[in-house]
Amino acid sequence: MSDVNSQVIEEFRANRGIVGGHFEGAHVLLLHTVGRRTGKEIVKPLVYLPDGDGFVLVGSAGGAEKEPVWVANVDAMVEVTVEVGERTVTTKPTVPRDGPERARLYPRYVEYWPDLLQYQTRTERAFPLIRLEPVG
Repeated sequence: MSDVNSQVIEEFRANRGIVGGHFEGAHVLLLHTVGRRTGKEIVKPLVYLPDGDGFVLVGSAGGAEKEPVWVANVDAMVEVTVEVGERTVTTKPTVPRDGPERARLYPRYVEYWPDLLQYQTRTERAFPLIRLEPVG
């Protein structure tokens, strides 16, 4: 895990889900996944868009050419856990790569987090959306 991620995770947990810096004022969650190849638990801080009771993530990696590894990890899992504020929530992930769900969510995410437009100028790939719906 990068030092930056470690710092954000520590700040998130110390401040009940609130972080500063570039993410100040943004909705941030901690995504818990298991590496497909390593089997190790990975915790990743990510900006999310609230959608009803669910959470929407975007696999932008700041506009990197390759899709972030965490997207494939989530896509391979039946359930993932997230920390949101002081809550821990079990969710069912879906990855709408096209169709009406993506068409509905992607513009809303861009409106919420306009940095995504700048990231998109750095790559030709379409950023995947990940929708996490609470279970139980």
